[in-house]
Amino acid sequence: MSSPLEKYLLAHSSPFGDALERIEAATHMHTNYPRMMCGPVQGRLLTMLTQISGALRALEIGTFTGYSTACIASGLPEGGSLDTLEIDDELEDIIRKGWRDAGLESRIQLHTGPALETLSRLQGPYDLAYIDADKREYIDYYEAILPKLRPGGIIVADDVLLGGKPFDETYRDAKTEALRAFNDHVKNDPRVEVVILPLRDGISLIRKKY
Repeated sequence: MSSPLEKYLLAHSSPFGDALERIEAATHMHTNYPRMMCGPVQGRLLTMLTQISGALRALEIGTFTGYSTACIASGLPEGGSLDTLEIDDELEDIIRKGWRDAGLESRIQLHTGPALETLSRLQGPYDLAYIDADKREYIDYYEAILPKLRPGGIIVADDVLLGGKPFDETYRDAKTEALRAFNDHVKNDPRVEVVILPLRDGISLIRKKY
């Protein structure tokens, strides 16, 4: 959140409580890539989308330090639940401490292991899903999630603009090509409607029509 625009967005968005700030601080302290965390403005958007959609059951692919998980769980009503999937279990103690501090642990079920394997075992319907994991598998995640999403449900896909690389034809690396393919795939899918927001590295809001 270093640019003047980002600072202004943060200053004029509703603040989170101290527990979320502590998760953010722990992310900077204990990880080498803190920018992988979604950040407070995007986190506030996730909370609001969860609330607006009326989600009772949510799904997340890519827990990292649990910040985005806490943001989604904050938007769930009493009795709501969130399944979050993470391949790396090394940060589990930090993750769970952050959720306990926020009073959200009872709403969240952490699943460790390859996401596609876990998804094959989970039962829908879900109301909202958030994807922020291996970009090269975004289409596979999307196709695994969509049948488990209720009609009218929402998928939020992070990093779909990846610093502008997908619309710059000079970039041909595997991650960029995968995101180009994902963005095209969703745009051409008659089962959904989509809009991309240029927040941070780009967010796709995808609504299942039927």
